[in-house]
Amino acid sequence: MAGKPEEPRFDGRGGRWIGASVRRREDPRLVTGRGRFVDDIHLHGMLHAGFVRATVAHGKIAELDLGATREVDGVVAAYSAEDLQLGDMVALLDRPPEEFTPTTMPILARGKVRFVGEPIALVIAKDPYAVEDGIEAAQVSYEVLDAVVSEETALAENAPLVHEDAPSNVLLDVTSFDTPGVDEAFAEGCVIELVTRSGRQNALPLETRGAVASWDDRDEQLLVQTCSQVPHQVRTVLARSLRIPERSVRVVVPDMGGGFGQKCVVGREEIAVAAAAKRLRRPVKWIEDRSEALASGFLAREQRYRTRAAFTPDGELTALESDIVCDMGAYSCYPFTVGIEPLMAAAEMPSVYRVPAYRVRARAITSNKAPTAPYRGVSRPQYVMVMERIMDLAARELGLDPVEIRRRNVITEFPYVGVNKVTYDPGSYLESLELGEKILRDEGWYELREKNPHIGIGYSCFSERTGYGSEAFAKRKMTVVPGFDVSEIRIDLTGSVVVTSGTINHGQSHETTFAQIVAERLGVDLAKVKLRQGDTERISYGWGTFASRSVTIGGSAVATAATRLGEQLCVIAAHLMDTRVENVGLDGDGGVIQLDDPSRRLSFEEIADVAYLRSHLLPKEAEPTLTATAAFDVPGDGTFSNATHAVVVEADPGTGQVKILRYACVEDCGVVINPKVVDGQARGGIAQGIAGALFEEVTYAENGEPSAASFIDYLVPTAAEIPDITVDHLETPCAFTESGAKGAGEGGTIGAPAAVLNAVNDLLWHTGVQLEQTPIHPEAVLAALTAADREKAGTGA
Repeated sequence: MAGKPEEPRFDGRGGRWIGASVRRREDPRLVTGRGRFVDDIHLHGMLHAGFVRATVAHGKIAELDLGATREVDGVVAAYSAEDLQLGDMVALLDRPPEEFTPTTMPILARGKVRFVGEPIALVIAKDPYAVEDGIEAAQVSYEVLDAVVSEETALAENAPLVHEDAPSNVLLDVTSFDTPGVDEAFAEGCVIELVTRSGRQNALPLETRGAVASWDDRDEQLLVQTCSQVPHQVRTVLARSLRIPERSVRVVVPDMGGGFGQKCVVGREEIAVAAAAKRLRRPVKWIEDRSEALASGFLAREQRYRTRAAFTPDGELTALESDIVCDMGAYSCYPFTVGIEPLMAAAEMPSVYRVPAYRVRARAITSNKAPTAPYRGVSRPQYVMVMERIMDLAARELGLDPVEIRRRNVITEFPYVGVNKVTYDPGSYLESLELGEKILRDEGWYELREKNPHIGIGYSCFSERTGYGSEAFAKRKMTVVPGFDVSEIRIDLTGSVVVTSGTINHGQSHETTFAQIVAERLGVDLAKVKLRQGDTERISYGWGTFASRSVTIGGSAVATAATRLGEQLCVIAAHLMDTRVENVGLDGDGGVIQLDDPSRRLSFEEIADVAYLRSHLLPKEAEPTLTATAAFDVPGDGTFSNATHAVVVEADPGTGQVKILRYACVEDCGVVINPKVVDGQARGGIAQGIAGALFEEVTYAENGEPSAASFIDYLVPTAAEIPDITVDHLETPCAFTESGAKGAGEGGTIGAPAAVLNAVNDLLWHTGVQLEQTPIHPEAVLAALTAADREKAGTGA
């Protein structure tokens, strides 16, 4: 056993902890009611906040009178934009004016409102009931303007303008790719054309948004406890808006009940609440109620694709062309801008398929609706739906099996550089497709479909780019470029390990999976590891959790820091054992052993005792501490997880209701840290994808009033509508991340709408009707089935 390994022997690629389905360490606290969420925070002298919100979608504020509000019993203060004088939020892209028009989002509306629910004034009172009374007492009158509520009204000639500096209601217009060969392919090949649409959705985290802000005179610091996926970004915007140094702002995220992207942008409300707390020198709490969340929370998903694809007679895809329009609502979200959906779609639309020629135009339009933020999957559910519908339609046109046409077009040689100039790292695209088909065939679903005309089978084969590094985000030309993450790890005198990460846990089991990574790298028991997140004072910097970056980037920073700490332990132990550092190694049981004499061993506690309490015994090159820090950034285009979803549905011929009979997911997210956690991510994501496919949609009246004021109007699936979901794992390790893991957070949501839609259209094929939008309404299914039955009866068949 001569020589020292390049890394500690527990290197995070399979061992005691990596790959183990250990129980979630968060659960005992959360399921017994010992979690601490924003609304659980109660501070001495705390006041409550609420917002006077716009009741019209588009209009000039003719009058705002808060005099009566201030007279309400229990009301402490009421503020307009003029009262607070806060700096605005402006999210920017480094693009020319002909491509991008920024929007200025005031913290409280000034002069004009642009969607129902936009905050106009802030009311502070001694209790929530007085807040509501104060809001009702506010006097607001408007000069109502025509509302922009659709692509057609936004782009119509002489359309009303949401923003005067966006004369066409277009905030982003980019032709991302226009490669040679597109026109030639369409002139020669079999051409498939379709128009797809997806409905506007709300991410619906279980915990709505909220914040508790307090000012500490002693530290001259504003403490904001909020449920945000990006606390460091909240700190930056707060400091800028309030015009105070960043050192005067501390943002802390307690337990958080979901985010799904809606909380990875900076909200206006938390800034206004913080400003009030600073001004009043008293704690102020704001908790969004569900009606506010539905009407004025950040939304997503409303997109239209007009697409053509060319195929050879044997089913080879030769060209793809698409015109994409995303309705982004009233403002650009910070920091991602209105480019978040259209730029994602344009860059990644080819998905898992070889596309020789590609042309795409992507536009973001503004409308009198709540702004759009990232939502789990970000455009990928929509463009995957386009690609998977194209494959099914082309298969029908060319007389091929839907799986076979995919088999002929999926990428099989890696690394693959696509026509979109993206490099795809190794994945199991073909393998997952074939296993998904095998599952349905072996279980007899194809035979059942032959016997029952109301049963359909659908597939969705896709990739999920995960762990976007700064290089990938920079290609979007964001002026605020996310990417890297930072971790610090230390051992105390008891041998316990505390690790920090700039990512944020809001249901993804970070306390468990990150501890597994550390335990594997250092060779300690899982119970010895404690994760700290969500505190801008304790974590030097972090980009938070979104885009499946936690394990890929945050986990890699944690693993690197743990490796460096292990090296420190070995250096000190070698000195104390009077041997070469190459002759010691971590023993996997919380200690360091001498390789040529394993009986000689020092525990981490013994090493810590010297490092902290007897530092005079340390080698000259060692500092009196057991702390290591590491930053990590994924190079190039990131890494790609992939999956195939195979679905069987049945339509009720009397109601058009669609029931999912079988849902199989075959996924590959590289090295799986905790299989149960990944299964939970897949199943939860699929449930949200099914929601978008069959149930959820925010619609608007012509005057811009949203339909969804409660769950009576906004249909959310329950456990009764979500089927049992099986998850099979393939494993293609990632070469870029420290543990070989790829992201697993969004894949379920990405694949579900396409698979469900294809299955429904499979059972409708005999009717001559194909549905090309989500959610799929029972009325549309019923109309197709009824028309087919009438035609059949009329012909006497």
